[in-house]
Amino acid sequence: MNPQRKKVRKAAQSKDYAARLMFQWRVMVDGSPGVRRTCEDRIVRVAAKSARAALTAVKRLGRSEQVTYKNSDGNPVHFEFIGVMELLRLDAYHPEEVWYDIVERVRPMERRAMFVPPESQLCAIRHEV
Repeated sequence: MNPQRKKVRKAAQSKDYAARLMFQWRVMVDGSPGVRRTCEDRIVRVAAKSARAALTAVKRLGRSEQVTYKNSDGNPVHFEFIGVMELLRLDAYHPEEVWYDIVERVRPMERRAMFVPPESQLCAIRHEV
Protein backbone atom coordinates (compact mmCIF):
# COMPACT_ATOMS: atom_id res chain seq x y z
CA MET A 1 0.00 0.00 0.00
CA ASN A 2 1.10 3.48 -0.75
CA PRO A 3 1.37 5.36 2.59
CA GLN A 4 0.94 8.66 0.79
CA ARG A 5 -2.36 7.65 -0.71
CA LYS A 6 -4.86 10.44 -0.22
CA LYS A 7 -8.11 9.69 1.47
CA VAL A 8 -10.92 10.21 -0.98
CA ARG A 9 -13.90 11.96 0.53
CA LYS A 10 -17.19 10.56 -0.52
CA ALA A 11 -19.05 13.19 -2.53
CA ALA A 12 -22.03 14.52 -0.63
CA GLN A 13 -25.27 13.35 -2.17
CA SER A 14 -27.80 15.93 -3.25
CA LYS A 15 -31.09 15.87 -1.40
CA ASP A 16 -34.44 17.18 -2.60
CA TYR A 17 -35.96 20.21 -0.90
CA ALA A 18 -39.20 22.09 -1.40
CA ALA A 19 -39.51 25.76 -0.56
CA ARG A 20 -42.56 27.96 -0.21
CA LEU A 21 -41.77 31.42 -1.57
CA MET A 22 -43.83 34.59 -1.20
CA PHE A 23 -44.07 37.31 -3.85
CA GLN A 24 -46.13 40.48 -4.14
CA TRP A 25 -47.36 42.70 -6.94
CA ARG A 26 -46.89 46.32 -5.87
CA VAL A 27 -48.68 48.77 -8.16
CA MET A 28 -47.77 52.43 -7.79
CA VAL A 29 -50.84 54.62 -8.37
CA ASP A 30 -50.26 58.37 -7.96
CA GLY A 31 -47.02 57.63 -6.10
CA SER A 32 -48.67 55.31 -3.57
CA PRO A 33 -48.36 51.50 -3.43
CA GLY A 34 -51.57 51.12 -1.43
CA VAL A 35 -51.91 48.86 1.57
CA ARG A 36 -53.53 45.72 0.11
CA ARG A 37 -51.35 43.78 -2.31
CA THR A 38 -51.96 40.73 -4.43
CA CYS A 39 -49.54 38.04 -3.33
CA GLU A 40 -48.35 34.74 -4.74
CA ASP A 41 -47.24 31.72 -2.72
CA ARG A 42 -45.08 29.53 -4.92
CA ILE A 43 -43.72 26.10 -4.07
CA VAL A 44 -40.50 25.14 -5.83
CA ARG A 45 -38.35 22.04 -5.70
CA VAL A 46 -34.54 22.09 -5.68
CA ALA A 47 -31.74 19.59 -5.25
CA ALA A 48 -28.93 20.64 -2.92
CA LYS A 49 -26.26 19.09 -0.73
CA SER A 50 -27.56 20.77 2.44
CA ALA A 51 -30.44 22.81 3.76
CA ARG A 52 -28.27 25.95 3.74
CA ALA A 53 -27.34 25.35 0.09
CA ALA A 54 -31.02 24.82 -0.75
CA LEU A 55 -31.94 28.06 1.02
CA THR A 56 -29.30 29.96 -0.92
CA ALA A 57 -30.55 28.47 -4.19
CA VAL A 58 -34.23 29.27 -3.61
CA LYS A 59 -33.45 32.82 -2.47
CA ARG A 60 -31.43 33.34 -5.65
CA LEU A 61 -34.35 31.92 -7.65
CA GLY A 62 -36.83 34.23 -5.91
CA ARG A 63 -34.73 37.32 -6.56
CA SER A 64 -34.27 36.32 -10.22
CA GLU A 65 -38.07 36.33 -10.70
CA GLN A 66 -38.46 40.01 -9.78
CA VAL A 67 -39.61 42.29 -12.59
CA THR A 68 -40.89 45.83 -13.06
CA TYR A 69 -43.18 46.92 -15.89
CA LYS A 70 -45.96 49.39 -16.66
CA ASN A 71 -49.56 48.20 -16.65
CA SER A 72 -52.19 49.24 -19.22
CA ASP A 73 -52.89 52.42 -17.20
CA GLY A 74 -49.20 53.38 -17.31
CA ASN A 75 -48.65 52.68 -13.60
CA PRO A 76 -45.40 50.99 -12.53
CA VAL A 77 -45.93 47.40 -11.37
CA HIS A 78 -43.26 45.73 -9.26
CA PHE A 79 -43.33 41.93 -8.88
CA GLU A 80 -41.18 41.46 -5.78
CA PHE A 81 -39.75 38.53 -3.88
CA ILE A 82 -40.69 38.84 -0.22
CA GLY A 83 -38.95 35.77 1.16
CA VAL A 84 -38.90 32.08 1.97
CA MET A 85 -41.88 31.07 4.07
CA GLU A 86 -40.78 27.46 4.61
CA LEU A 87 -38.11 25.03 3.50
CA LEU A 88 -38.62 21.27 3.76
CA ARG A 89 -36.36 18.34 3.03
CA LEU A 90 -38.22 15.81 0.93
CA ASP A 91 -37.41 12.29 1.97
CA ALA A 92 -37.32 9.19 -0.20
CA TYR A 93 -40.04 7.54 1.89
CA HIS A 94 -42.78 9.16 -0.19
CA PRO A 95 -41.28 10.13 -3.57
CA GLU A 96 -44.62 11.48 -4.83
CA GLU A 97 -44.84 13.95 -1.94
CA VAL A 98 -43.71 17.49 -2.77
CA TRP A 99 -45.08 19.40 0.21
CA TYR A 100 -46.47 18.90 3.67
CA ASP A 101 -47.48 21.05 6.59
CA ILE A 102 -48.56 19.81 10.00
CA VAL A 103 -50.98 22.07 11.85
CA GLU A 104 -53.60 21.75 14.57
CA ARG A 105 -57.23 22.59 13.70
CA VAL A 106 -60.54 22.44 15.53
CA ARG A 107 -62.84 19.68 14.21
CA PRO A 108 -61.39 19.65 10.69
CA MET A 109 -63.53 16.77 9.38
CA GLU A 110 -66.72 18.40 10.56
CA ARG A 111 -65.64 21.72 9.03
CA ARG A 112 -63.98 20.37 5.90
CA ALA A 113 -65.98 22.72 3.66
CA MET A 114 -63.91 25.57 5.17
CA PHE A 115 -60.64 23.92 4.20
CA VAL A 116 -61.37 21.88 1.07
CA PRO A 117 -62.92 23.73 -1.86
CA PRO A 118 -65.18 22.02 -4.40
CA GLU A 119 -63.13 20.20 -7.02
CA SER A 120 -64.39 22.60 -9.69
CA GLN A 121 -62.61 25.43 -7.83
CA LEU A 122 -59.16 23.81 -7.82
CA CYS A 123 -56.79 25.97 -9.87
CA ALA A 124 -55.67 23.23 -12.28
CA ILE A 125 -59.28 22.21 -12.94
CA ARG A 126 -60.47 25.80 -13.45
CA HIS A 127 -57.72 26.53 -15.95
CA GLU A 128 -57.72 23.22 -17.80
CA VAL A 129 -57.90 23.72 -21.54
